[in-house]
Amino acid sequence: MKLIKAHALGNDFLLIDAADTGSARDVPELARAVCERHRGIGADGLLIFSRTANPVTMRLLNADGSASEISGNGLRCLAAWLAHTGATGEIVVDTDAGRKRLQLLDQSAHRYTFAAAMGQPEQITLERIPVNGVDVEAVTLRVGNPQCVVLGEVTTSRLHTLASALAVHPRFSEGTNVELATVETPERVRILIWERGVGPTEASGTGACAAAVAAIAYGGASREVDIQSPGGTQRVAWRDDGLHLTGWAEIVAEVDWLGG
Repeated sequence: MKLIKAHALGNDFLLIDAADTGSARDVPELARAVCERHRGIGADGLLIFSRTANPVTMRLLNADGSASEISGNGLRCLAAWLAHTGATGEIVVDTDAGRKRLQLLDQSAHRYTFAAAMGQPEQITLERIPVNGVDVEAVTLRVGNPQCVVLGEVTTSRLHTLASALAVHPRFSEGTNVELATVETPERVRILIWERGVGPTEASGTGACAAAVAAIAYGGASREVDIQSPGGTQRVAWRDDGLHLTGWAEIVAEVDWLGG
C-alpha cells in the first residue's frame, strides 16, 4: 500500500489514492495505524483522494480515525502532490465542506506555495461557555468545520487545560477545533491549536482562517493578517467573496505501508 507523506508548516498528513485502499476493510483503523507516531508512519491525519472523479475528491480522517470535513493544510498537501505529479494551472478539489480552488504561486524543490479560496465563514457567534466552573468568552464559527477561538492569553498551559476541554465540550455535539489567539498587531495574530481528533498541532489552515475571522471581528485585526503558529506563518485575507488562505506545503516521502 503506497502512501505519500507531506506537511504544511509541520501539520503532517499521509495521502493515499482511493484505488489503493481496496484491501483495507476498516479505513478508520487504517488511519489510526498509519498515523500512530511510534508504531506507524506518523501523521496528524490520513487523506484519501481520488483522481477518477473530476474534480479530484478528498476524504479526511483524523489521527484517531474520526472523520473531518476539511483541513486547509491537508488540502494544500494534496494540491502539492497533484502539482508534483504533473497538475498545472488551477487545482480544484471537492471536499466534504464543498469545492475548493487553489492557485500555485511558487515552487521550490518539493515545497509548493498556494493561495486557496476557502469560502465564507458561517455561524459566527460571540458567546460565553462554562469550562471548569468559569465562563469563557469564545468566538464560535464554521469554516467548513467547527471552530472555537478564544482571544487573549496564548500559553501552552492554557492549550492543555482550556483548549483541550473546549474541544470535547458538550456545547459542540461533533467536537470542535480550538485556537487560542492573541492580536499582537493589526497585521499579526499568534495562535496555538488544539485540533479535534488529534490534539496540539504545529499549524492549521482552517484554524488560521477561524483565528483571523475572530481577530478581525472582535480583536481589531486588519482584514488581511499573518497568522503565526509554532510551525510558521500563513496569510489570511477576509474579502467580500470569502476567506483566502496562503501558505506552503512540502512533499516529504513516498512510503510502502507493510502493516496489515
